[in-house]
Amino acid sequence: MKHDVPSSTPSRRKGTRALLAAGTIAAGTVLLAACGEGSPTDGATAEGKEPQAALHSHIHGLGIDPGDGRLYVATHEGIYTADDKGSPQLVGESRDDFMGFTVTGAKTFLASGHPAPGSDQPGNHGLIKSTEAGKSWRTASLKGEADFHSLDHAKGTTYGYDSTGGLLRVSKDGTNWQDRARLQALDFAVNPADPSRLVATTAEGVARSTDGGATFGPGQGTGMEFLSWASPDSLFGVDFTGALSISSDGGTTWTKTATVPGGQPQALTAVDERHILAATQDGIYESQDAGKSFTKRLSVASGSHH
Repeated sequence: MKHDVPSSTPSRRKGTRALLAAGTIAAGTVLLAACGEGSPTDGATAEGKEPQAALHSHIHGLGIDPGDGRLYVATHEGIYTADDKGSPQLVGESRDDFMGFTVTGAKTFLASGHPAPGSDQPGNHGLIKSTEAGKSWRTASLKGEADFHSLDHAKGTTYGYDSTGGLLRVSKDGTNWQDRARLQALDFAVNPADPSRLVATTAEGVARSTDGGATFGPGQGTGMEFLSWASPDSLFGVDFTGALSISSDGGTTWTKTATVPGGQPQALTAVDERHILAATQDGIYESQDAGKSFTKRLSVASGSHH
């Protein structure tokens, strides 16, 4: 979620579900609960204390506010963070479905999604923006039109994958948009130093673009669910089994670094070349060593499906 090049910027986010091969995409309700400090793990679930509080909601995205280092979780029913006791706490009053989500600066978030049930608002939010760390939101553009299932931000430009038409859209100001390639993608990521280079997850593998997303080559190689580009030579990807890999050549070749604990992934954010966040079926995990080991930040337990 992010970004304007420096590795100290927010989270390179991502994670959301778009229209793709449904067999590998499980959109389950999850039970999110804070747990005690876990020990690093590269396979087994870290042990923790009993959760102090819990909420039912599928996770769509993760981000770190660069101003205070606080973790934010975009879910099917609002944005959550941890309170002083480490329990999940709703940010603001909105219980909207936050799909695409990215942190672009201190207290500054971009998102998309749908209003909560019973709302009289249009079904699609378009692009919305918060400058209060999610406490309040305003419409930036495309209200009622676009449903961005994935968002990224690089070099002052916002990129969004609009699931309503399988279309990549790009904006310099968050208001005026250019249409780029049409493709069936689950997620995408932008090179933070060279926004002409993008990668996207497709049913055939990782597809690459060298013209700012105007065109993409065919998907190739290992299939990924989510991608997050931390720096020019640190592109991270996670597949449906939770296997985390890194590419130093923009997605041409991949090296597996670890398996994120907890089953099928739901979101991936590389904050920088070493700091990684991943949400899986049983937890939100954090790595400070480029994925060599993970510590559980929050617990997630399977629930009913949306």
